[in-house]
Amino acid sequence: MNKRILVVLPHPDDECFGLSGTLAKMIREGAEVTYACLTLGEMARTMGIPPFANRVTLPQVRKLELEASCRIIGIQDLRLLGFHDKTIEFEERELLDGSIGAILEELKPDIVFTFYPGYSVHPDHDATGAAVVRVIGGLPEKDRPVVYCMAFARDHQLAIGMPDTQFDVGDYLKQKIGSIQAHRSQFQVPGLDDKKPSREVRERFGTERFWTYRFE
Repeated sequence: MNKRILVVLPHPDDECFGLSGTLAKMIREGAEVTYACLTLGEMARTMGIPPFANRVTLPQVRKLELEASCRIIGIQDLRLLGFHDKTIEFEERELLDGSIGAILEELKPDIVFTFYPGYSVHPDHDATGAAVVRVIGGLPEKDRPVVYCMAFARDHQLAIGMPDTQFDVGDYLKQKIGSIQAHRSQFQVPGLDDKKPSREVRERFGTERFWTYRFE
């Protein structure tokens, strides 16, 4: 696989549960991955369990955690776009779309990963996905990359159907578990072991599912 992949997500840790295994797999197969993270998640409520960060230090803590996650996955090109956490839906559209459009123009990716707008729980998730879809939808059809979306809102499958693309990432659980554990200020998941993942962990984390966005 000699593909160019672009990931556009709003927060550090958005990549770890639903996407990290797929990215590790694609990188191992030869893909080049760029991760454009819109914010540093600086407004998160969690400061560590037990707390080890505070409101002042959290942005730098989360930046370091994101960098560690990327190293574990194998991502070498991390772009921090500098938007403010929990305000993506209120950002000036020209600025937001322009930032995403500039990266698309530079990289001309084959595949873009983001959130499915309207079905991803957090307003920043939905606004990010909407911006990605808006920008790519404005391109000539022949120039549009494939857009794979993550979705997990309640009853989302009633609205958008079942995921049409999935990847077996059982061979990449070490990277996936490492990515999750890198974001230790935000969560700690009991029972995760990258040396010998349990059957339960393999069943829970071994497949990553996506919806291909269909442009009208």
